[in-house]
This record gives sequence, C-alpha cells and structure tokens, in this order.
Amino acid sequence: MSEFDSLIIGGGHNGLVCAFYLARAGHKVVVLERRSLVGGAAVTEEFYPGFRNSTASYTVSLLNPSVIQDMGLKERGLRFVKRPVANFLPLSDTSYLKVGGGLTQTQSQLRQFSIKDADTLPIYYQRLDAVADIVRTVSQQTPPKLSGGVVGLLRAAWDMRDLIRAPFEVKQDLYYLFTQSARQFLDRWFESDPIKAALGFDAVVGNYASPDTPGSAYVLLHHVFGELDGEKGAWGHAIGGMGAITQTMAQACTEIGVEIRTDAPVERVLIEAGIARGVILRDGTRIRAKRIASNVNPVMLYRDMIDPAALEPQFLRHIENYRCGSGTFRINVALSELPDFSCLPGREAAEHHQSGIIMAPSLEYMNQAYLEAQSNGFASKPIVEILIPSVIDSSLAPSGQHVASLFCQHFAPIRPDGKSWHECQQEAVEAIINTVTSHAPNFKDAILGMMVLSPLDLEERFGLIGGDIFHGAMTLDQLWAARPVLDYGDYRGPIKGLYHCGAGAHPGGGVTGLPGKNAAREMLRDPAP
Repeated sequence: MSEFDSLIIGGGHNGLVCAFYLARAGHKVVVLERRSLVGGAAVTEEFYPGFRNSTASYTVSLLNPSVIQDMGLKERGLRFVKRPVANFLPLSDTSYLKVGGGLTQTQSQLRQFSIKDADTLPIYYQRLDAVADIVRTVSQQTPPKLSGGVVGLLRAAWDMRDLIRAPFEVKQDLYYLFTQSARQFLDRWFESDPIKAALGFDAVVGNYASPDTPGSAYVLLHHVFGELDGEKGAWGHAIGGMGAITQTMAQACTEIGVEIRTDAPVERVLIEAGIARGVILRDGTRIRAKRIASNVNPVMLYRDMIDPAALEPQFLRHIENYRCGSGTFRINVALSELPDFSCLPGREAAEHHQSGIIMAPSLEYMNQAYLEAQSNGFASKPIVEILIPSVIDSSLAPSGQHVASLFCQHFAPIRPDGKSWHECQQEAVEAIINTVTSHAPNFKDAILGMMVLSPLDLEERFGLIGGDIFHGAMTLDQLWAARPVLDYGDYRGPIKGLYHCGAGAHPGGGVTGLPGKNAAREMLRDPAP
C-alpha cells in the first residue's frame, strides 16, 4: 500500500497547483486523475483529424500571476497572446460594436450608439477596477470560520480591511454588485443596449440565470478581476491551447517530485476513527496519505466518495442543497475558412477574428434565452461566444483552416421535459449553428467536423455536474466563507485531514489556481492528524 504526506483527488489545474506548493514544502505528494489525460477541463485535444482545440475551458485571464511565477510556467515555455480587442458583437447585418484595444478606441466605437455612454465608460472602468482590486486581495486570503465567535469576526474584519478603508462609493458599488441583477447595475451607468450587452455578457457566462436575476452582477465582476501580463482585466490565448497551461503545470510538479497517476479514478475516501486516511481506487488499489485534498465538485466528493454515516446530517443537507448547473453547451468546430460576418465582411484574418465574438445583442436577448431554456430546455436563439484561436496559433489546425470554440448559454442542466441530453442534443446544435450562420452566412458550409459537449457530456467527461464550469453556482450564499458550505470556507472539510482545493472552494471558478494555492497554505499550517 502506497503512503504519501498529501494526496490530491483530481488532476485539474487547481489540483496541480495545490500539489506543487505542497511538494515545494517537502511533502511527498500524489495526484490521482480519473482520465488518461491530466488537466481536468483545461486540456487541449484533437477532436477532428488534424484539428486540436481547448476542449472545455478555452481562454485565459484569471490565472493568478503568483502561480505563474512560482511554478515557473513561462520559464518552461508557456506563452500567452493578448486579444487585440476584447470583444466583437455583431448587432445586425450592418452594425457591430468592438470593445477593447484601448479606452479611446472603445469610446470611439461607442459614440455611434451613445455619446453619453462613451463619456461615462472611463468612470465605470475606474470604479469597477477599484472593486476588482478588493476582490483580488480577498481571493488570495482564507475565509474565516464565522462560528469562531469574536475571533472569527475579527478575522473577517481584518480580511476586509481594504474594503473598510475604501471610499464610500466603492463600498456602494460592491454592495450593488453582490445584490443587484446585471441589468439593474448596468442601467445605473449606461443607456445604450450594445454596451450593456458587451459588459453584461460576463454575468451569464457559466451562470444559468437571467441578467435580471438578483446577484447576477457579481458574476460579471468575477470575470474581470484577472489580468494578463500585468494588464488588469485583459484576456488572451495560451499558445497550444489551455492544455499547454496544465501540461506545463504537470511538468513543474513532476520536476519537484509530485507523482501523477492518470486512469486512477477514486471510488471511496478511507475514513478511520473520523479521520481521512487515504482512498480506494475503482480497481481496488488502496493509497494512504496524511492529508487529502479534493479538487472535484463538492457534491461529487460527499455524495459519491464518502460514506454518509461519516457526515453530520446538517452538513449532508447543505450538500444536498448545493446548487450546480451552469446551463453551458460547448462545441468545438473544424472550419475550412474563417466566418465572414455580414456586418464586417472578410474571410481573411482580421482584428475581430482574434477577439471574443459575442452573439447576444442586448440584455433582453439574454433574458429571453434564459426564459426559453427554462420552459423548453434550450434557447432557440442562444447566447453564443466564438473564439478562433487558430488565427494566432497555427499549431491547432492545418494551414489555411481553423478551429473555433463555441461557448453557449442557456441550456437547462436538467431538461424540463425529462429527456436526457443524449437523446436530443441535435436540435440544440442546430439552434447554435443557425445563430452563428445568421451573422456569418458562410459558417454552416465551412464546418468540416465538430465535437459536441452538452451539459450532460461535460458532467460525464469532466465531472462538471450539470455542466457547471464553476463547480457550483457563484451566488452570495455559496461564496467566500460559505463556499462550499457556510463555515467550511477555510478549505477544511468536516472530516479531519480532508480539504477542498478546487473551484468549489473560495474564490470559486475560473482558471485562477487560487483555490489550489490557498488550500495548500492551510494544509501546511495544520499538523498531520
């Protein structure tokens, strides 16, 4: 029977980050990944002969700079390319909006819709940046145990010291972002639909909710607290796809002594006298460890891997009510040529082909997509974001051809008609392809092949329950000290020796590496049980 100081369940990016920091501190560490490829949802795979793409996770910004530096990812060859403009929104056959490429350029684009909004934009950015700075700080801290009485409250106050010292307007903005809908928040600032759509899109990414849902404004904020090469809020592409990030992480881990085992699905966590002591793999192999960190969805951990008798009934009820399901549908497409947009014609690579192409011209469009998904299972006119990484990364497709990521909302995690997504995903695929083709008429005919991942496919392939890319809804009741369960936000589970190091822990989803880094810090603080 193998024995380790620390064992990580799940070889996604957070698991690899956690393993690295533990090994750097001298721990003997093993990472167990159920797939044959390490990286979790951040992997690059061939999906059609000669065409490779980031299979699920598809763009980079939130990966914390300290993780990049500490793991030596750039020194090991990892390269990022920033988008020349952040987003391109086709609005009609003749109208579009580009956001990014500098404030002046965005203001110039916006003036065609509203001079007032163009003048307001820099103030909005400054205010949002001030709030995002606070979130960046809090995201790297361990949430307190609020049951700790005065000590817990003092710890919470200390962690929030930047917020306490902030100007009133920053406190007000943060309060509104946590409590208001995306539409309410953006209506306070802007009058034109295009800019509200461009900014509000982030509020529904991975969030099965309407932009009118209270609290949806926070998801907007969560997507902007990252940075790329020192530029706050910037987004880009990892050369080689998202798998280049996790493969480089795996290299850093291996070089420091971490053992990574693939094709090693965990069947059960071993608990002895109320202490987590190891795991049993599906093939019966037993592996012992002094500490165990879970990088899988909390529901998967406590529902599937732990004997319910080992858990308090109240904790079990919380897990049973933990909300997962982001309504995400993912398609990877091999293309014979680039999309030729009616509003900005051209099949040669241009600036807008290198951006995030958002097909959702207004917040009302997004709201209707959500309402239709609730009643029919999916939106006939879904929200679609396209990225075409092969425009800047020739390693992904044959010369002259391209790959595209179609990241789509809203598709009910559990269909209201009771059908399985395996039975009826084709109608959803057609709705997505038709939506794109309505803006780029050559798109459908340019498709050579595709990989389709419904919410159920994402769950079965990557363990993303309900297709939830965040390992749980990013709402106030499931954030900070309440992620995954209130008073267990400090990365320690209810069983001694068991920790949370994945996106189901603070600060939540996205390719940040912070749950893994923060969890490792707490694991190293605790004496071995």
